[in-house]
Amino acid sequence: MSSLYETAFRRVLYPAYESGLRRRGTLAYLDEYERSQWLSPEQLAELQWTRLKRLLEHCYRDVPYYQKQWRGLGITPDDIRSLDDYARLPTLTKADIRSHAEDLKALSWRDRMLYKNTSGSTGEPLRFGYTRESNDRRTAVMFRGYNWAGAPPGRRSLVLWGGGLGNPPRMRRWKDQLFHAAFGRRLVNSFHMTDTNLGEYADLIDRYKPEVLLGYFSPLLRLAQWLLEQGRRVHAPKAFIVNGEAMHEFQRKIVEEAYGCPAYNTYGCREFMMVAGECDQHRGMHVNIDHLVVERIAPPGAQLDPLTGEAVVTDLFNYGMPFIRYATGDLITASPERCSCGRGLPLITQVEGRMLDAIRTPDGRILPGMFFPFLLKEVPGVNQYQIVQRQLDRLDVRLVRGKAFTDDSLAMIQHEIRKVLGDSIELHCEFVDTIPLTRSGKTRLTISELSP
Repeated sequence: MSSLYETAFRRVLYPAYESGLRRRGTLAYLDEYERSQWLSPEQLAELQWTRLKRLLEHCYRDVPYYQKQWRGLGITPDDIRSLDDYARLPTLTKADIRSHAEDLKALSWRDRMLYKNTSGSTGEPLRFGYTRESNDRRTAVMFRGYNWAGAPPGRRSLVLWGGGLGNPPRMRRWKDQLFHAAFGRRLVNSFHMTDTNLGEYADLIDRYKPEVLLGYFSPLLRLAQWLLEQGRRVHAPKAFIVNGEAMHEFQRKIVEEAYGCPAYNTYGCREFMMVAGECDQHRGMHVNIDHLVVERIAPPGAQLDPLTGEAVVTDLFNYGMPFIRYATGDLITASPERCSCGRGLPLITQVEGRMLDAIRTPDGRILPGMFFPFLLKEVPGVNQYQIVQRQLDRLDVRLVRGKAFTDDSLAMIQHEIRKVLGDSIELHCEFVDTIPLTRSGKTRLTISELSP
């Protein structure tokens, strides 16, 4: 029955919804990306370069920020004849985006963009705009990446994700449930996981019998460890997909043994969605260079390693608010090898800087570090933040306040944290002027100094 619905969803229901009702181009873009992944590295480089040149010309014509910056440097798109030339352009930081948000919007797109807030995994939430085409293409690239892991749209999936903040209206909750049910997926709030209810999550896997298990890595890893400790077997999905945090090789062995299926890494961020994903050859993560430009540069004060550097990303299709050479703060390691799957997309083998420590409480709760960017991106006036746990019964919240921060902002933070952590842990909020950076030039958002 599951496979029949999956086929009907992909061939009839989803095309009718996406192309007919919503009039979006996601499926056409997915077909395009499914073809382009098999191009040779040389053909992909040529395709990427063509798309990049078109974007640069648009920025020079239509985006005030780049007009001013490049003219000040005496640069025109005609001067950029190679990726080496492109790499000499200034990088774009979150501070630049905050300071020049209006000038980064293309004049011809200002009244017809969509907007998102980043999750703030660097400790600095950010609001940015993007076009409908860019959104549809990002979704298509995500679907392609999940296809590599054997998880096409409509495949029965159990997702351990973040629960909604506050109390959304009943109609909103009903619509969300219906939408996810149509995709064959069930969302479970991982923020409620504790040492004492791990068995309930295991029972849910057995009842729901997902073919794909995915979500925030910290709670899924903890559940895997518990399963092995208890000697318990659960329904084995066909794939385990990591989101939000990096999975290291020693952890891969744990989750594959516990869930009885292959595990797949992904790397992405809210600004671009999926940047890279792993195929069934497990040689690394394929970088989506037919959709993005992903560079590696030396972190501040360091020399460039031949293979490892900070990821600098450009979305080739966001013509509304283009991010040209956006510095992510993540360290990535490239592979000189080509994957045996035959795809021409290059590989990265490691991502550093995305690990968010889980928070624990005396009454056995386990809260993934992704809860805090999930919460604090919604709080007005939070410019930066960092969560530190040095002892089991205390949590320190460091906040850099902006002008919009009020007593209500602080009350919201305290209320939402109490809602998931209970009263067994002391909560201390401290206002600071700045948050220290890691060696990658990025803020480490959640720090747990407790022993595992």
